[in-house]
Amino acid sequence: MAQGHMIPTLDMAKLVASRGVKATIITTPLNESVFSKAIERNKHLGIEIDIRLLKFPAKENDLPEDCERLDLIPSDDKLPNFLKAAAMMKDEFEQLIEECRPNCLVSDMFLPWTTDSAAKFDIPRIVFHGTSYFALCVVDSIRRNKPFKNVTSDTETFVVPDLPHEIKLTRTQLSPFEQSDEETGMTPMIKAVRESDAKSYGVIFNSFYELESDYVEHYTKVVGRKNWAIGPLSLCNRDIEDKAERGRKSSIDEHECLKWLDSKKSSSIVYVCFGSTADFTTAQMQELAMGLEASGQDFIWVIRTGNEDWLPEGFEERTKENGLIIRGWAPQVLILDHEAIGAFVTHCGWNSTLEGISAGVPMVTWPVFAEQFCNEKLVTEVMRTGAGVGSMQWKRTASEGVKREAIAKAIKRVMASEEAEGFRSRAKEYKEMAREAIEEGGSSYNGWATLLQDITSYTSTGH
Repeated sequence: MAQGHMIPTLDMAKLVASRGVKATIITTPLNESVFSKAIERNKHLGIEIDIRLLKFPAKENDLPEDCERLDLIPSDDKLPNFLKAAAMMKDEFEQLIEECRPNCLVSDMFLPWTTDSAAKFDIPRIVFHGTSYFALCVVDSIRRNKPFKNVTSDTETFVVPDLPHEIKLTRTQLSPFEQSDEETGMTPMIKAVRESDAKSYGVIFNSFYELESDYVEHYTKVVGRKNWAIGPLSLCNRDIEDKAERGRKSSIDEHECLKWLDSKKSSSIVYVCFGSTADFTTAQMQELAMGLEASGQDFIWVIRTGNEDWLPEGFEERTKENGLIIRGWAPQVLILDHEAIGAFVTHCGWNSTLEGISAGVPMVTWPVFAEQFCNEKLVTEVMRTGAGVGSMQWKRTASEGVKREAIAKAIKRVMASEEAEGFRSRAKEYKEMAREAIEEGGSSYNGWATLLQDITSYTSTGH
């Protein structure tokens, strides 16, 4: 239950329903609003998506009453409480399966208990990780080979073995769960996710074959899980309203935003947005503001509500001619699709990364936590469509350590250096591949067909 997981889930439901298959989204009462508008709009197009709600036991697990989403958890030490609350929905969830009798269950990786629920009703459970093949291959290799044990310091690089490309990381860029054998608050959860993954029928990916073909092959052969690539899911949103309202109502009128972009030259704007969960210190945000200003580029910067106080004095006044600040939720797909956008400064969450790829926009990468350091390597070293700001520290909250000079340098490199044209032309090629993948006969279009066939034959043969 996080924006980055719910938004692609809605897109999956739309795509399944558009193929004439009945889709039902199961969520909690406070998250219904993420889905309801789009579901209403699709109804008018003759696409039926059901929505069913389960009570989320927040108070019983010492969480605030309205805490039904990851970005609403008051502090990191409450994360285990949140996951425990999710697991307590199991009985009510199984009653729902009993009533609806679906042929298949697609559920998020962080709901590992759903594998047992699906088995109880003899239906396949398909896992949705919400990330790339590349990231799962990297994590799998690190878990099997523990290459971080061969370095003498946290900042020394090591090569991740047995991958199609030479990928180097440092210990500081790994999550604590990947490099520790000790039991931490999250360890039992990570273990449960792995075990339920192994027992599940297969894994569904918001990606497309042409984007990371080496890693689709590697994942299939080495990790050995049945899988389907069905993305980029964001491309199922064809009209302006769908693009503008993915996830939440935008804080800025989309027409006002587009009008501002229309007044700018092609590829001249840097779009800066760090998703709904990245968390920086005040000092880091000020460095970002100064780096942005020093880059000399026009920009759109999305700032989460409640984070506005730390803008450097006079910054808005000085940059009002060449900058647009959006406070709150931005119509990201709509913005990235605009020809005025020349680069995307991103935390490398997979949804944002894929939206940037689908729009053909080069990236300035600034990973913070989760598998974002892996996604950065895919962009900068495999696809070669962007450059990093030099973020080195995996940190779930209060992230810092990137200096304004490095920020300005990376932005200039992607926007205005000799390399910029190369970044741009490669990014455009990936955009074309993404569009072709979802068209009839494309790899992801066929991925959906295979998935639906596999579920049908599972049901008709009793596996």
